[in-house]
Amino acid sequence: MGADKEQQSPQPLAPAYAYPRSIDAEAAHDGAELRKRKRAKCILYIAAFAIFQIAVITVFALTVMKVKTPKFRIREATLSDFTAGTASLRATLSAELAVKNANFGPYKYRSTTVEFFYRGAKIGEVLVPGSKANWKTTKEISAAAVELDLSGDPRLPGEVVRITSSAKMEGKVEMLFFMKKDRSTEMNCSMDIVTASRTVKNIECE
Repeated sequence: MGADKEQQSPQPLAPAYAYPRSIDAEAAHDGAELRKRKRAKCILYIAAFAIFQIAVITVFALTVMKVKTPKFRIREATLSDFTAGTASLRATLSAELAVKNANFGPYKYRSTTVEFFYRGAKIGEVLVPGSKANWKTTKEISAAAVELDLSGDPRLPGEVVRITSSAKMEGKVEMLFFMKKDRSTEMNCSMDIVTASRTVKNIECE
């Protein structure tokens, strides 16, 4: 009888809450999802940084690195040694010139000859020595006096004598101390000599 009772005694049951294999699988799944989200965030950050870099480079290329053509102009002019007679006019013109450089780098220009004309005929010229206009500045140039000689026109001396000037300046723009770009600029100006006051008025440049 004792042996039968020992054989019939119930075996202990495992706790109903113990599911080790299911918990391990869920934890592994959660870990994989977490790693996936981290990778997605990392890729998103890299893409955002790359777009930001491209935008910065584009803005830099369109602003700082864009080479603009400098402007060469006559700003002011005065007259001296003025004489006028029948069909003639002579005067010494002193012109103040300017080179405007809007680039983020200096503009080094070569010597340039500025020519003056009356009704298509050349009446004088002046040499502008080579020099440099620093970045984002306007370099003022006090040019040498120009001897203007107008003669042979029966309309001289009129009340207003309109003359023009032209020149082509060549040089290089240096960007970031290593990139050099050739740039030439042309002057096309007109002005009026007022004979009564012996002054220069209405200077206009294109």
